[in-house]
Parts: sequence; structure tokens; C-alpha cells
Amino acid sequence: MSFGDPNNPYGQPQPQGQPGYGYPQAPPIQPGYGYPAGPTEMPGITKAARIFLYVIFACQLVVAAMYAYYLSQFDKVADESFSGTEAEAFADLGKGVIGFFMVLALVFAALGLALALKYTNGGNSVRVCSIVYGAFAVISGIFTIPVGLITLVVAILLIIFASKSASAEWFKRPRH
Repeated sequence: MSFGDPNNPYGQPQPQGQPGYGYPQAPPIQPGYGYPAGPTEMPGITKAARIFLYVIFACQLVVAAMYAYYLSQFDKVADESFSGTEAEAFADLGKGVIGFFMVLALVFAALGLALALKYTNGGNSVRVCSIVYGAFAVISGIFTIPVGLITLVVAILLIIFASKSASAEWFKRPRH
């Protein structure tokens, strides 16, 4: 049996369609079978991150309620403390600032709720937004002590849990 010229620098000719020079060395991928499957159930660490979002949502609602209470009591305190036209302008400015923080807390709570609801079928952007939201929640927690202490601790845990590789795998899984 002859295998060709032994002095041929190109070697034995390869059949067409076989991997060789210029072809990828990985086996061919069959449609529907070759892609790695992601997790089918949300990992526990990711579930915990979603629960932390719900806790931050509840804390922000409490903060908004506190601001609403302060806003309702502001006129009584301002009338007892100050008098005159300058005091009225100061009181209006104070009510505006408290009202702004109340609306900001409500918006922040709504964002946390929206992120928590997207955990089941959201993409990697939901995970990234959760990490950024957690960073802003840390800042918010610093400024809203004593309720903010809970927000602060939970937000730090949210950042850690959403950054874990199990969470990343969940959000980067293929969706069919």
C-alpha cells in the first residue's frame, strides 16, 4: 500500500471538511446542543440579593414616611421658633427641601422594586444596576440614620452578593 511520495513536504493530503491547518481545532457545534447551559434555578446568593433589594425598598418607604411626617409638622415648629417675613421664607425653603428628599426616597424605592422584580428574567444589566443601586443605597443610608443603618448594612451585602460569580452566571445564562 502506497501513501504517496515520502519526500513530499506537504505530507499526506487531508480529506475535505476535516480539521487541519486553517480549520478550528474544536469539534463542530451542533445546533441546539453545543452551547453551555446556564443555571436553571436562581442561586441562593442571588435570591438573597433580591431579598436585600426588597428590604432597601421597605426602608426607603419608611424614610419617605418620616419625611412626610416632618413635612406635616414643619409649619408648627416654624411658627413656634421664628416670626416675621424672613422666617416665612426660611420655612418655605425648609419645606421644599424636605419635600424634595421625600420624593427622592420614593423614586429610590421604586427603582429598587423595579430591579427586584427583574431578577427572574433580566439580563446582566440588572445585576450591574443592582450593584450601582447598592452603592447609592450606601450613601443614602449614611444620610438617613437610624433607619439608614439597616439600609447601609443591607446595601453592602447587596453589592457583595450581586458581585459573586454565581449571580453573574445567573444573569448571563442563555434565554430561549
